[in-house]
Amino acid sequence: MPVRPYILAETNWKHVKDEKFQVVILPWGATEAHNYHLPYGTDTIQCDYIAAESARKAWEKGAKVVVLPTMPFGVNTGQVDIPLDINMNPSTQFAVLKDIIQVLSNHNIPKFVIMNGHGGNDFRQMIRELQVMFPNVFISTMSWYMVLDLMKYFHEPGDHAGEMETSIMMHIASDLVLPLKVAGDGAEKKFRIEALKSGWVWAQREWGKISTDTGVGNPAESSAEKGKTYLESATDSISSFIIDLDKANIKDLYE
Repeated sequence: MPVRPYILAETNWKHVKDEKFQVVILPWGATEAHNYHLPYGTDTIQCDYIAAESARKAWEKGAKVVVLPTMPFGVNTGQVDIPLDINMNPSTQFAVLKDIIQVLSNHNIPKFVIMNGHGGNDFRQMIRELQVMFPNVFISTMSWYMVLDLMKYFHEPGDHAGEMETSIMMHIASDLVLPLKVAGDGAEKKFRIEALKSGWVWAQREWGKISTDTGVGNPAESSAEKGKTYLESATDSISSFIIDLDKANIKDLYE
């Protein structure tokens, strides 16, 4: 397999020592149950693929981008009752980010993107604090599943292990996906309180109480072709952002 120079884990000092990277991407996933048919590493596998493919497209158009190894543990405080759903508290995530950004600051790499692949992660408040600590590094975050209108690609995307995630995994890691006949229907119990149900009040969901199969969203209409089509468009959009960020002057970002 040829070395991908934009993937830090695969490249080498011979290449890195002379490269002037502008953008560093940290994919951040999770390790948790995904219905009966998808692997625990679904969020990490997806985020790893999307970061690498987006970076490839940007690299081939001249962007000086490098992707760090994908973080496999996310915030899973709502799934403490699901065996081996591994939780990393937000305070731990903050400490990890601080250490990584300190390295970028020391090495004068000016732009950092956290690519989120798990709904339980939310890095925005951390960035508010970290940006003050490291003013010479522009820090941003994005969730790849929010880049496009999912309804244009899937009949019923789902929230967790539904049609969208299943279709993606069928395309990028089909050997890890069990037949759909073993999958649950991803039925979800909603809050009884109307304000929580409608979304203008938020509270953490207790996963063991809202889902019997750990899924939220029906994967029945999933297909590898749907996953391929969606990923092509999503990585096109993300790579465009990387290219724009690579060219940007972080001291002159506003029109």
